[in-house]
Amino acid sequence: MMERMWLYYFMQKHGIMLLIILGIVSLSIGYSAFNQNLTISGDAKVEGALYHDEVLNGADPVLQDDLIPVVIANDGTVRKASFYDKWYSYQEQKWANTVILKDESVVYLNGDIIPEENIESYFVWIPRFKYKIFDEGNYSGLTGTEKKEQTIEIIFEDKKTLVSNGSKIGEWLTHPAFTSFDSNGMWVGKFETGTTLTSDYNVRNGNVVQIKPNIKSWGNINVANAFYTSYDYKRNLDSHMMKNTEWGAVAYLQHSIYGSSQSVRINNNSSYITGYASINEPTCGYNGKNEVCNRYCNDGSCNSTYNTSIGYLASTTGNITGIYDMNGGTVEYVMGVLLDSNGQPYSGKSNKYNSGFKGKLSCPECDNSDGITEVTDGYDIPIKKYYDGYTYSGSQTSYNLRILGDATGEMGPFTNKTRKISSWYEDEATFINYEAPWFVRGGVFNGYNSGTNGGIFAFARGYGSATTFSVTPTFRIVLTPN
Repeated sequence: MMERMWLYYFMQKHGIMLLIILGIVSLSIGYSAFNQNLTISGDAKVEGALYHDEVLNGADPVLQDDLIPVVIANDGTVRKASFYDKWYSYQEQKWANTVILKDESVVYLNGDIIPEENIESYFVWIPRFKYKIFDEGNYSGLTGTEKKEQTIEIIFEDKKTLVSNGSKIGEWLTHPAFTSFDSNGMWVGKFETGTTLTSDYNVRNGNVVQIKPNIKSWGNINVANAFYTSYDYKRNLDSHMMKNTEWGAVAYLQHSIYGSSQSVRINNNSSYITGYASINEPTCGYNGKNEVCNRYCNDGSCNSTYNTSIGYLASTTGNITGIYDMNGGTVEYVMGVLLDSNGQPYSGKSNKYNSGFKGKLSCPECDNSDGITEVTDGYDIPIKKYYDGYTYSGSQTSYNLRILGDATGEMGPFTNKTRKISSWYEDEATFINYEAPWFVRGGVFNGYNSGTNGGIFAFARGYGSATTFSVTPTFRIVLTPN
């Protein structure tokens, strides 16, 4: 009896206060849980407020589900970032980074070191932006070249901003990489994609993906298996294989005031190891037929890892926060493909050399094969938002078929040296055609066929098969969470 009277008295006196306390605790727990899936956006840091970068105009990193925000020290040490601290700054060329863990049950507090052995993949945030058109790209052939590298003007914008639809020099265009997914940006694989597989690489398997430094790129895979491996990787984050326009978005941001805005140093590791950079600029000579360079190796004598002052030169930012392997390593297939007369993507060149997708073959007679003109037993081509389609042409120099923003035709004018090259760093500039209907980007460890034409603005053509022109291509994964 006395106990009940005491409880009654206590509630009368303190009940309201208890309700207030319980309410505050509940709100705090709810707010914390909410923030785990929050789009990080807003002004510069205010005490108690989520950090965001004012220059991004609301296009701050989208963090949800498996994505852990991190800061990476110059030596490569990875620490969990706080939502409330300045963990990225695009004005300072420090791009936002995130990781996906191997063991997601392990909890890391802000500032904790995340050991490399528990990191499955690294990603870098590319915020949505519009850019001022600097070249319309209407080149239908080789017209001579001149140095035209320049800083590309960019303004960041969120997806609520009215889309800019410029088409002429001096007009603004919302980059098409972002309008396809109606997103505030995209997370791009920090390195070329690797795998835990040790053999039989030409398969579809999203469970064996690794995107890390100091591992071998996943080569010997056709486009269809690369696409569906990427697609299966993180469906909750709308993972997919990089499109040609998405490559262009990274290249344009790199060459703005928010990136290094200079030539990206080549990854010259001849074993296709990710994150490397050449110690020296190339020394090359013309042997009467080809430009031959002596600048690649795999023993550390002529290259350096990503977490060194030399390694930073191979990053899109000139520091460790950027994206690597966009020059050299090996060529990367992107989802950019020639369309047939019905507006459908070609599968590939021939019965022997094709992507693994269903579709017509652009040159079935090229193999002197059995007369098969179409792949009928492959994977279905994905829906349109996952690839860039290009009008049919039989020419390797039909640069006017470019999509504005894809970093192909806009890099003109073009000429022929030892290979077809652009006015931007003399990077490779061979457009897709009927013989090789799939785009490849970036170049290989030795430039291109022992030349110097690899680079972030380099583009060439491939069959879509697991090997293309004696090169073993890889791919890159993109996430577009909303």
